[in-house]
Amino acid sequence: MKRLIFATAFLFFVSLTFAQGDFFDLGLKAGMNVSKLSIDADDYNDETVNNVNFGAFARLNLGRIYLQPEAYYSNKGGTIEDVGMSTINEFDLKTLDIPVLLGAKIINKEAFNLRVMAGPMFSYATDKDYEGDTFSSDNIKDSFMGWQYGAGIDFLMFTFDVRVESSSNIITEVPDFSDSKSKSFILSLGIRLM
Repeated sequence: MKRLIFATAFLFFVSLTFAQGDFFDLGLKAGMNVSKLSIDADDYNDETVNNVNFGAFARLNLGRIYLQPEAYYSNKGGTIEDVGMSTINEFDLKTLDIPVLLGAKIINKEAFNLRVMAGPMFSYATDKDYEGDTFSSDNIKDSFMGWQYGAGIDFLMFTFDVRVESSSNIITEVPDFSDSKSKSFILSLGIRLM
């Protein structure tokens, strides 16, 4: 994990030396997550919650192909109801997310781009809050990996992305929750500074 953080930071800073022309973009972004924690069990119902994300991105443009590492703070969570016992379990998970996305520009114009992207995402929990009777926040992993995929547009200096994120097995040591997944639908608006 330390190597991944170092590699991402290295990529951000080394890329600054190539910040000429259209090869490199650096920017800020913020948006909204619609997330839920789901499990594969008949006795439970899961519901989504709305949260926020904000952070920074870099983009290395290689013609129509690009590499886009990001680092952003995100709130995730969800509500799971135990139908048989009428108990509600609420999760609020704050994470530092580091996606490393490989993308392609379907439309590549001077002032407008239409893009698709996909890649791994690494999450590190900075705060774990849980309300319920089934287990404790200690059962939520401190770090986990997932995937993101989606599409985006660039217009002048603005970016808009729509993504789906899925992370598996974020809860441990609780039999009914051993196949838990965090799923998010992410909307973000960004501005390219360079």
